[in-house]
Amino acid sequence: MQKNMENQSQQVSNSGESNKGTNFFMTCFNGLNALSGVGILSMPYAVSQVGWLSLILLLIVAMLCWYTGLLLQRCMNGNPLIKSYPDIGEVAFGFKGRTVIAIFMCLELYLVAVEFLILEGDNLEKLFPNMNFKIGAFQIGGKRGFVLLSALVILPTTWLRCLDVLAYISIGGVVAPIVLVACVLWVGEVDGVGFHQRGQLVNWRGLSTSVSLFTFCYCGHAVFPTLRNSMQDKTQFYKVLMFCFITSTITYGSMAIIGYMMFGDYLKSQVTLNLPTKKISTKIAIYTTLINPLAKYAVIITPIANAIEDTKLFNKSKVISIFIRTTIVVSTMFVALFIPFFGYVMAFIGAFLSVTVSLLLPCLCYLKINKGARRFGLELMIIIGILFIGSFIGVLGTITSVRQIVNHLKH
Repeated sequence: MQKNMENQSQQVSNSGESNKGTNFFMTCFNGLNALSGVGILSMPYAVSQVGWLSLILLLIVAMLCWYTGLLLQRCMNGNPLIKSYPDIGEVAFGFKGRTVIAIFMCLELYLVAVEFLILEGDNLEKLFPNMNFKIGAFQIGGKRGFVLLSALVILPTTWLRCLDVLAYISIGGVVAPIVLVACVLWVGEVDGVGFHQRGQLVNWRGLSTSVSLFTFCYCGHAVFPTLRNSMQDKTQFYKVLMFCFITSTITYGSMAIIGYMMFGDYLKSQVTLNLPTKKISTKIAIYTTLINPLAKYAVIITPIANAIEDTKLFNKSKVISIFIRTTIVVSTMFVALFIPFFGYVMAFIGAFLSVTVSLLLPCLCYLKINKGARRFGLELMIIIGILFIGSFIGVLGTITSVRQIVNHLKH
């Protein structure tokens, strides 16, 4: 399991470390890549759930996740044997700690892969409305057909053992958010949509959904230990965290403000679905949105496949590997078909998994490893506060998102 999760961190971060380690600039780039994902599409929707005051919540979530990132760094200080997040769990709580962290990380990756397929289906349907697919005697509606098509296109990429090419393509993960913000801004300013929606100041009913979506956007903690370990000067990692969180928060906040001013309370779970279809800027935004999941899906599910392949039940033959990876793709496709609710699934990931991985576990591991942190003082009060807030968000957000998914499944 240790080997699997170290591979996960290396693949997701694409750290490209050399024998001497990566420099400060490259580590910042890799950190931004870890924090920059599909969550940016839901930023305007997250703000619309609570109102303008939710921007304060965005800053609070960013600060809390930044602080817990520092706690992971402190867990690694003085222990050169720690290479990955599961290593921290093992040092703190033994084999059970490693297992719990590994399970949460793999489950989070699996559901992110599901989100990729839902996203592909939603946005392709936006580009090609009213398109149906006929397979034998069966006729499949546009969105579900596009999910199936996306899964078929992605499937061969998951059979590759060497993901170097996909790793280079996924570098676009840093550029994509900037392009998306620019396209949405262009639609509002040049294409005539305008920024006329006043929105509302606050609506507490959407609090749990909004905070869950914000937390999802800052769930890069799984790769932080590997990024820190790959640096030439590991003492500079706190500066990397500061740069990455400030930059990503500016990007997320910009998208949230622009989108909310454009569409107000009428926002859909992905802002691209609100954009006027025939505009070139809309097409650029959607194509940018579509490319990233196609490139990153294989990287995301590879750690899960490796974890299964390395068990005693399977040998490491190529046929078995292809079968396992195909099974994972097919299973994520079925989940995406039957629970095609991008915003609600993202809120569930944020509340149940991201809160646990990014807020709760770093605090618990740090308190266990560092005995000095248990002494009464400001640091202990901050950590207890994060544990309390994280638990509240996790429980309330998970219940809310599950209820929303169940209600929509009934309809």
